[in-house]
Amino acid sequence: MFKLLIYLVIIVPAVLIGLGIAVYIFQENMIFHPEKLSAKYKFVFDRPFEEITYETVDGNTINALLFKVENSKGVIFYHHGNAGSLESWGLRAVDFTSLGYDILMYDYRGYGKSTGSIKNEKMLNSDAVMIYKKLLYDYKEGDIVIYGTSLGTGIAARLAHDNNPSKLILETPYYNFYDVSKYHYPYLPNSILLHYQFKTDKFLPKINNPIYLFHGTEDEIVPYNSSERLAKLSENITLFTIKDGSHNNLNTFSEYHLYLKEALD
Repeated sequence: MFKLLIYLVIIVPAVLIGLGIAVYIFQENMIFHPEKLSAKYKFVFDRPFEEITYETVDGNTINALLFKVENSKGVIFYHHGNAGSLESWGLRAVDFTSLGYDILMYDYRGYGKSTGSIKNEKMLNSDAVMIYKKLLYDYKEGDIVIYGTSLGTGIAARLAHDNNPSKLILETPYYNFYDVSKYHYPYLPNSILLHYQFKTDKFLPKINNPIYLFHGTEDEIVPYNSSERLAKLSENITLFTIKDGSHNNLNTFSEYHLYLKEALD
């Protein structure tokens, strides 16, 4: 009994404190899962594209791919999820070019051929704004659609809130980053430990243009009810539910492509 008491009073709290310290210090390694590519890496896709390099204010470079179509209806500014690189995410371009849209996708710092590393949320938002401003040289703002997937939904929501794109589309969005972290780590004091907020729920109600959410009912990474709750925040929000869809396979469902066409049209 005494040994059990020691375990409960001393060892368990010590383990939780140690885990909390590790989460606080190394959370970038827990959140972001980049695939790095050599600067000499050559992308290969089955449709034309242009590789673009943007320079950040602190001297790093952001690698991007622009897929273009004839008689474009506009451009999708795409913010991808927290794993991989443009080598794999570039395969998603066909979902949009097939509907008559150009699409610009980019790798976050430390992903793919982009240099540097992610150190805070402000840095991610700043890079997105920089690229958005570059897009305005070639496209009218009313022809820009901001699209975010998973991790990228928080960045996309903030960008749409601060600007005036034609619409915002979020695939598997979290209610906010604290909410999804609490879902995965319910026993940690996430409100204290977490550097990243990504307050999607705060930005969406203040966006006047159309917002479309795509979410699968079997998502085990970001639960489906995240989008259900977001959809209640504004009359401008439409939720497209993919029955049996999980976190990374929505574009394998025919319903996704029908809903995407509806959203973009």
